[in-house]
Amino acid sequence: MLFTNPRATRTPYPEALRAVLCLARTQENRRWLAGWRGLARTATPLVALPDLAHRLGVAQVSVKDESVRSPLASFKALGAPIALVRQLLRLHPGIDPAAVLSGRYAAQLQGYTVVSATDGNHGRALAAAAQDAGCACVIVLHAHVSAEREQAIARFGARIVRIAGNYDESVHEAARLAAANGWQVVSDTSYAGYEDIPRDVMQGYGTIAAELIEQTGAQAGQPGAFTHVFLQGGVGGLAAGVAATLWEYQGAARPCCIVVEPAQADCLMQSALQGRPARATGSVDSVMAGLACGDTSPLAWRFLDPGIDHFMTVEDSAAIAAMRTLAAGSAQDVPIVAGESGAAGLAALQVLRSDPALAAQAGLDAQARVLLINSEGATAPQVYQELVGEAAASVAARQTRWQAQSARLPA
Repeated sequence: MLFTNPRATRTPYPEALRAVLCLARTQENRRWLAGWRGLARTATPLVALPDLAHRLGVAQVSVKDESVRSPLASFKALGAPIALVRQLLRLHPGIDPAAVLSGRYAAQLQGYTVVSATDGNHGRALAAAAQDAGCACVIVLHAHVSAEREQAIARFGARIVRIAGNYDESVHEAARLAAANGWQVVSDTSYAGYEDIPRDVMQGYGTIAAELIEQTGAQAGQPGAFTHVFLQGGVGGLAAGVAATLWEYQGAARPCCIVVEPAQADCLMQSALQGRPARATGSVDSVMAGLACGDTSPLAWRFLDPGIDHFMTVEDSAAIAAMRTLAAGSAQDVPIVAGESGAAGLAALQVLRSDPALAAQAGLDAQARVLLINSEGATAPQVYQELVGEAAASVAARQTRWQAQSARLPA
């Protein structure tokens, strides 16, 4: 389903939103996390896929590959760690924020515990950051989180709490545990009375857009390299962080932004239809585990409501097909390891370009220059192999060979 948002605007970035999310704070985040071992030292790759663009009948398809952002293989490494740093800075104003994740303050943080619900990647990033900072971490997992993802989180020393319900129920349980034990919730979704930390998480995700601005040589207030940007949904944090940064920098010339989520976890679609933060109508159980969220983040919605042009839902089968497309590569397209949620943008693009009416509605014509964000790699390698039919390590090896061969070709 594709819904065109009647409230989307092309005005300069509003000052009320700039007070919450701004590029200056994103750049500060980048400086503070520059020395953390959990992040790559350079920007994630922006790769062009000309063969795919030709097949889809658009001018350009590019992928910002967040699978290599971190050993955690996900963009989430940009969110929870900086949120933890900023929360500790609020509690201890004299500390050096750039040194928090080096363990410099571990002795004074021994009695501090952070807690969060997760579908996998956010919890893993928080556990890694907490371990390096020297504080304790508790992660609440719902029934649909795989044992493979649980083990990946536990490897960073987090205590795991399992519940029988879904993601939204795990969010409530994390809040209950925090209140009962004096712990601090570090969540990527906001709710009444809880916005500072989700804001910091979203601000961290703005790094993706800040890098894009640098990588493409974009000029402030001018149209950028891309006409269309596809953004993963979930509770809305990633989409808000990236869209807000592009909107602030490009103003009224910002690209067309399309948010994508699973058909059975359609909280953002329902929010768009109703004009307010809303709940999903489906089972909230999707192969796109990172997007299987039932409640929209009210804070993220402040940015999505005026800043997203289209909302779209896709079936799990479309995401799996997109994973295989990216893994396959071609003569001119590097193979990419894209996890279930990472492939959501391509899934939406392929669906739209297969239907002329939908493509026209989204303005996806032969001149379209499309950006996709591969938000995660094979964060659950066994699941990835089952869905793609090839191990992630094998795809990564083909990627390495393709890159080596490409480097030998004459310019």
